[in-house]
Amino acid sequence: MMKYSETLLDEWLSDSGDWFLDEEKQAGGRMTQLLYPYKTMFSPIRVNNITLKNRLVMAPMGNISMTEETGRPDRAMIAYFEERAKGGVGLITSGLVPVSFGIDHSLSEPGNLTYFPKILGSRTYASGWRDVAHSVHAAGAHFFIQLTAGLGRVGNPQCLVDQFKFPVSASLNPNYYLPGVPCLRLSGRKMRKIVKNFGQAAADAKTATIDGVYLHGHEGYLLEQITNPAFNRRKLGRYADWQAFGIDIVREIRERTGPDYPIMYRIDLSLALNSTYGDRMNTVKSLRKFKNERTIEQTLDYMKNLVKAGVDLFDVDLGCYDNWWLPHPPATMKPGLYLEVAKLVKDYFADQAIVSNKGIPVPVVAVGKLGYPDLAEKALAEEQCDMVMLGRPLLADPEWPNKAYAGRVADIRPCIGCQEACINEFVEGGHPMCAVNPRTSFEMMLPKHIPQAPIMKKIAIVGAGPAGFECAMAALARGHEVHLIDQQEGVGGMVRLAAVPAFKRDVRNYLEWMEYTVEKQSRDNPRFTLYLETEATLQVLADGHYDTIVCATGSCETAPPVEGINSAEYARELLTDLSLMADKHKAVVVGGGSVGCEVAFMLAAECGLDVTVVEMLPHMMDGICTANRGHLIYELEKHQVRLMNCTTLERIDDGQVIVRTNVSETVPDPYNTWAPILPENVPNPLAKPIKQVIETRELEADLVVLATGSKQNDAFYRLLLDSYIAPEVHLIGDAGHPGMVTQAVRAGYRTGISL
Repeated sequence: MMKYSETLLDEWLSDSGDWFLDEEKQAGGRMTQLLYPYKTMFSPIRVNNITLKNRLVMAPMGNISMTEETGRPDRAMIAYFEERAKGGVGLITSGLVPVSFGIDHSLSEPGNLTYFPKILGSRTYASGWRDVAHSVHAAGAHFFIQLTAGLGRVGNPQCLVDQFKFPVSASLNPNYYLPGVPCLRLSGRKMRKIVKNFGQAAADAKTATIDGVYLHGHEGYLLEQITNPAFNRRKLGRYADWQAFGIDIVREIRERTGPDYPIMYRIDLSLALNSTYGDRMNTVKSLRKFKNERTIEQTLDYMKNLVKAGVDLFDVDLGCYDNWWLPHPPATMKPGLYLEVAKLVKDYFADQAIVSNKGIPVPVVAVGKLGYPDLAEKALAEEQCDMVMLGRPLLADPEWPNKAYAGRVADIRPCIGCQEACINEFVEGGHPMCAVNPRTSFEMMLPKHIPQAPIMKKIAIVGAGPAGFECAMAALARGHEVHLIDQQEGVGGMVRLAAVPAFKRDVRNYLEWMEYTVEKQSRDNPRFTLYLETEATLQVLADGHYDTIVCATGSCETAPPVEGINSAEYARELLTDLSLMADKHKAVVVGGGSVGCEVAFMLAAECGLDVTVVEMLPHMMDGICTANRGHLIYELEKHQVRLMNCTTLERIDDGQVIVRTNVSETVPDPYNTWAPILPENVPNPLAKPIKQVIETRELEADLVVLATGSKQNDAFYRLLLDSYIAPEVHLIGDAGHPGMVTQAVRAGYRTGISL
């Protein structure tokens, strides 16, 4: 067995908070086509008995609430996969499909409904899956179904209230969402039942013409809970051997489907909990049980045995729910962050002469921020991996493969790594979507080619942020004459400011795509005119004789009414003029939302300032995607940024910020990244009240930055309504409802196609 340094994981993750200061690493995240044509990326590869047309795999983006309430794939889900198949990807994988209903109680909702897809239990499911497979095949791609043993300790503990049944796990483990709720040890009989269910589900998938099965064995879900000694501390029975459960599943699938049916396995090389939390693994109650995580050597040995049992293909990453940013890397993490992981596995397979049951090499799929064509091609050409997995990039632009093949990289709509729509949306009760692509998951409802309007209109759109931009592009596609007007020097609105920090490379890509798109329209489309550095006065709009005016003027920043507030700088002012931080040493950021924490990270990591963040709520970045929130807090702590929650700004004096802060031991730890914040509509019966022990503190500061929220900016819209200078006036985006990019893009697009 090859030996690996105990510090290897630390080395891989060491630059997680300063990669953006390295020009070469940041260049890997640019949407360039210096390596075009992408001959390696678009070469075929064999997996078991099938040949995939290229090296691109669509990642298993969870299809939560994308089926009928019974679990049968519906037309929306079919259209969603068909769109990506037509976009040119070689292999599509579904989101997780559980095989443990009735055993893992967190999967079911009252009324025996579920927000997960199903394949077991009814012939009605088969027709849905057959439709999925047929539509993907018709577009020239292959399709694998991802089967999961269940959620276990990372499942919704509401089953305890709704069904009076505890969640389950491999051993007695704390629930991820509510650590005070125990997840009970599964019996060997029920685990053997799950093994049998995997075999039946694979047989059903094969009958449904699905090309292969994909085992969901990473990220701390139930399959990994049973196959990782961090979670499996059983002393007796077959499954005290932590490898046995996964190997039994593969053998059962092989027995039910034969030797020619592909089996893929999703695994993490390590949970990386010890590397992430260090001494906290001894002091945090909900982490202490998990110290004995699977080592790199143990994982490789397990993978070797899985191949012997019948696995044909692996994709590999790091992390689990308790460090959720690792398996779900946000914009703040570096491009291609797990290429070294894939390379290690690939080299191990070569060194050990490991081949599949078909006698061919076992391909290793690289994952993790690889949606940049040059980086993906380089990784494949240099044999760091055999295939590249794209998840969020294919939600942002299903045509990513076709555009890359045609040398149209500049046309690819890039993912911004926000994870607000693809992940946080279903956490909050919705289904996966995309912040920058308004059609994702609505392909059946919103046609790819926007129909022409019966009457051409002359339209003015005031504001070229995401809402105004999307509205303009959609209205152009309708055949209208469109004038896009903005006071700034370029398009993008708030995106221009969000792209200022170096760690927001993904947002910079999105801004550059917006700029490229309007430049192309300005050059090629006589019906489009862009007016920058132009104020859209009533007179200007009246002189234009527009049929329709769309107001997308954005939001205004707010500030608390405290003494000395005028000496502070708004976050937007600082990002517009970075010279405001010149010769500054100590900064206090007022507001611990995403804007405040990102500004704090920029000030600390890029500018070397001593930074404190003040937030009146119990949690920093409440409501932000757990992965994005977790990584940013993790890096803020590494950069010694002081986080003060339950703290209120009192006044600002010369060189000082006076705050009132709650110093009670009941105040939540602001650096807690191992437990999520529950949605507002989910009561926590185990939550302890926060007691009030208030002290006044004086914080030194030669720079005070306000990031205390925003409000709608609809004054101009009201003026337009009162002036009656156009028969049709619309209000969209932050001007009406301040929110994330998701809401602005959706509002702009849907308004544009309705004009």
